[in-house]
Amino acid sequence: MRIIVRYFFRGLRVLLAPVMLVSEKLSTPRSVERSAEEQAEVDAACEALALYQFRTCPFCIKVRKEMARLGLKIELRDAQLDPDHKQALQEGGGKVKVPCLRIAHEDGREEWLYESDEINRWLHQRFGA
Repeated sequence: MRIIVRYFFRGLRVLLAPVMLVSEKLSTPRSVERSAEEQAEVDAACEALALYQFRTCPFCIKVRKEMARLGLKIELRDAQLDPDHKQALQEGGGKVKVPCLRIAHEDGREEWLYESDEINRWLHQRFGA
């Protein structure tokens, strides 16, 4: 019985994945308007960030939409399909859970922020208009 349930949900994920990705594209908001200098500063700050994510994870989609709304160019690292990113997430953050925002601070330390609401709150506080 357990294996039937597992395969049912795997099949459901395979069927819903394209729907979720199309829905994300159609419902992604426009980004905020910034001057060229302001956007260059934001882009430079985003170089210290990386989002570990799964492409079809609804919580990752939520964070990517917030990134689009705020006009952020944060590197996306697929921890589901790339074993190197999965290992880096495990070693750095302590667990393979997405979404996870890696924040590289200027003093060399790294912060690993989990939970979509916490990530969106941090992004909005840091880059919000």
